[in-house]
Amino acid sequence: MIIYKDLFTGAELFSDTYKMKVVDDIFYEVEGKMTTESGGGIDDALIGGNASAEDGAEELEETSVSGCNIVLANKLEETSFSSKKDYQLAVKGYLKKLSERLQEKDPERAAAFKAAAQPAMKKIFENYKDFQFFHGEGDYETAGMVALLNFREDGLTPYMLFFKDGVIEEKV
Repeated sequence: MIIYKDLFTGAELFSDTYKMKVVDDIFYEVEGKMTTESGGGIDDALIGGNASAEDGAEELEETSVSGCNIVLANKLEETSFSSKKDYQLAVKGYLKKLSERLQEKDPERAAAFKAAAQPAMKKIFENYKDFQFFHGEGDYETAGMVALLNFREDGLTPYMLFFKDGVIEEKV
């Protein structure tokens, strides 16, 4: 299995267990599913003792969380921008940082990245209101990538966009 981590923060973003493809030579488009995960319940066997011999113990409610399986499995955290302009400023700064890193490591790819970035980001900006924004776990300063979540035309199937040059692959 390959885990894709944020190039700048090391946070896990997604893995190759999802259906994915490269879009516009700049994004990994990763298809997810809407799911509900339950948790929070405590197994009596872990506590020990005889529940039937004890006075009525308090029952703990199980909690459940619904959302895109990519977000839940990788503990991605939702973030927001107060305006389209704020998002544009944030992504411009990120793309500059990513472009500089590419220039150091692979100048040929840096040129292709710059050529692909402008038209791809134009599409994103045009559809800004359709996206939800996520970053890796613990990236409170948004030093890393802001991933985009949207839904297919059916309104049920979520997909996420990750900058392909902004991830590192780790085989597990």
